Amino acid sequence: MRTVCFIQEVLTIFRKGSIFETYERREQGVRIAIRFRPQKPPLRLPLHYNHQVQSLIYRLLDRTLADRIHDEGWQFGKRRYKFFTFSRLWSRSPKIQRENGTPHILFGHPVTLYLGSLDVDVLTSLASNLVRWGEFRLGRQLCILDRVEVEMPPVPREVMRVRTLSPITVYSTLQHPSGQKKTYYFSPFEEEFSQQVIQNLKRKALAWYGPDVSLPDDAWIRPVRVSSHDLKIIRFKGTVIKGWMGTFEVRLPEPYFTLAYEAGLGAKNSQGFGMILVVRKGG
Repeated sequence: MRTVCFIQEVLTIFRKGSIFETYERREQGVRIAIRFRPQKPPLRLPLHYNHQVQSLIYRLLDRTLADRIHDEGWQFGKRRYKFFTFSRLWSRSPKIQRENGTPHILFGHPVTLYLGSLDVDVLTSLASNLVRWGEFRLGRQLCILDRVEVEMPPVPREVMRVRTLSPITVYSTLQHPSGQKKTYYFSPFEEEFSQQVIQNLKRKALAWYGPDVSLPDDAWIRPVRVSSHDLKIIRFKGTVIKGWMGTFEVRLPEPYFTLAYEAGLGAKNSQGFGMILVVRKGG
């Protein structure tokens, strides 16, 4: 079920907490969709804009919360998780343009950005500040907020079909006999892809829920409509990251489904990877 809230309604909903009444705080977050437009179209961004969007999210958060998420997060072993994710920017008919040999993407129409988080405080802070300010800078351009949509999570089923809103990436760091390290990104057509995704979810579950969480062994993910064209190569602060768009089927018992839906599948979620949308069987 989805609740659509226009700008003036969002603060009331978050402050009353009405959409959270039936959920335990550490068991369920929500997702929001932000619809906005550039003050002076088109919106021009680098082709690899994930870092610009991530920076915007941290700027929209209250300062103390932003510092806590960025510097601390939730820890499991040596890993720290931010437990938020965001989509690619979605708009009608974006165009690629080269300027002095550098590719940029131009959005001439309203843009939608989806965000999810396991931490209700994150989305409350984002929505509150967005509504209060009504505008923000993305890259170097001023953008005007049109509306915010609050999206309730779908009811989990045994097997679900999902479509990516941002690429899923999983990888291993290999060491050459010479001592040099190399990052290997797995393809959805390799068995290790599903294994890596599920192991990642297990670590997240332990970090978020604690050591007493039940970790089912019957979880998996497999490609349904994924082709070589769905491979996306993205640069994030100079690092090349490979991820996959497309449609997948997943078997994700709780708590895996909540983690996947609110915080993303795979690695590097807070850099704009692994956000999914539940679709119908034929989707």
